[in-house]
Amino acid sequence: MSAQFRRQDAARAAIIAVALLAGLPALATTDETVRAALALHAAGKPASAYAKLAPLVRKRAGDPDFDYAFGLAAADSGHRGEAIIALQRVIALQPGNGPARAEIARVYAMAGDIDTAKATFDTVVNDPSVPDPVRQRLDRLVRGYDRQLHGGGEVSGFIDAEVGYDSNINTATGLTSITLPVFAFLGPATLAGQATRTHDGYGQLQAGVSASTGLSRQTRLYGSMLGTSRDDFGSSAFSQDSLTPTAGVSYTTATRDVIALSGQAQFFWLGRAAYRTSYGAIGQYTHRLTAGRALFVSGQYFRLDYKQDNLRDADRFAGTVGYAGKYVVATVGGGREAVVSAAAPHLSFGFASAAASAEVPLSARIAAVGGASIEYREYDATDPLFLRARHDTQIDLSAGIRVALAKGVSARPRVTYTRNISPIRLYDYSRVTAALGVRAEF
Repeated sequence: MSAQFRRQDAARAAIIAVALLAGLPALATTDETVRAALALHAAGKPASAYAKLAPLVRKRAGDPDFDYAFGLAAADSGHRGEAIIALQRVIALQPGNGPARAEIARVYAMAGDIDTAKATFDTVVNDPSVPDPVRQRLDRLVRGYDRQLHGGGEVSGFIDAEVGYDSNINTATGLTSITLPVFAFLGPATLAGQATRTHDGYGQLQAGVSASTGLSRQTRLYGSMLGTSRDDFGSSAFSQDSLTPTAGVSYTTATRDVIALSGQAQFFWLGRAAYRTSYGAIGQYTHRLTAGRALFVSGQYFRLDYKQDNLRDADRFAGTVGYAGKYVVATVGGGREAVVSAAAPHLSFGFASAAASAEVPLSARIAAVGGASIEYREYDATDPLFLRARHDTQIDLSAGIRVALAKGVSARPRVTYTRNISPIRLYDYSRVTAALGVRAEF
């Protein structure tokens, strides 16, 4: 049984108690039609009660006993608008009718208008004619509405451990020599060490925690912290560590769309040395569709500060449009990364991308997971070392399965493939990884 139905049952118990203890309405004085409809409703047949009373509304509207019975039947048979109008007629003629006020508050809550429901229940709770046992029941309901109005706090998190093999830990070319046009008279230059492709096994640990709390029924404050640490078994030169804090606020509109604005920073270390810090803002609008699906559009701005290469400091702007379905998420986007320094225009570029990922259940415990993305980058100026324009296309593919081991715990074997295609051979590379990970969520 859902929490919503439990709240409705609690509300009904309180309302019946009001009627019995306060003596409103007195069923003995009502006519046979109203008594029969109330009996049907009490027997769990509100639709039958509604069918019995609805043809009489035009003739009997304004009779408090009839309107009260009709309001009950209409509310619980899905005709909430008619229920509110009928109960409003009761209250207009009998302002002190506690059961009618409690019922109309319940209907407002069922319709999603928690603000009006709470305000209406408040008037019942503060009515001195309501007996103390009933007041206590209604107090509990009002406190429940308060929690809905101001939202509850939520905390969740995960930890993910992975071991695997990487065919190209430094995303380098597979060439062993290369010719630079400006130094062509010296012949090919030999590539060695960190300048050429290196393979290794690795271990990686990720952990994250997020929390949110309601500022009101429609507004929530949220924050998260994500940390990643990866070590290659043979060398620490390309070890990677990152820490990403995020904080933001979201607002849910009357149509259940969500507007969110957040600030985010990322601290990135390479080889245990500070490499890059980025900070900026993300805005997103999500339009909810039926069956848990949604459309969304987002925009972001980040400033990138490189600790040991100031020529690469840049402003990055990006926009994305996407669709989230039951099993699939797909996005298209684009933007620009522009270096701050006028001395390095060849490091600025515009980009366009498309991506899709899916997780499809194969059984109660196993799901297939996969993804694909492509990004095209067009650089602004000729590369000064190779004396030619640069335009890269990067393709990423991934495939694996997720196996549920226990509640909140799963194993994930996967493989990935990356191919960066560039007219400048130094930036042309491929990469394959294979890994097994275990993830626990709370």
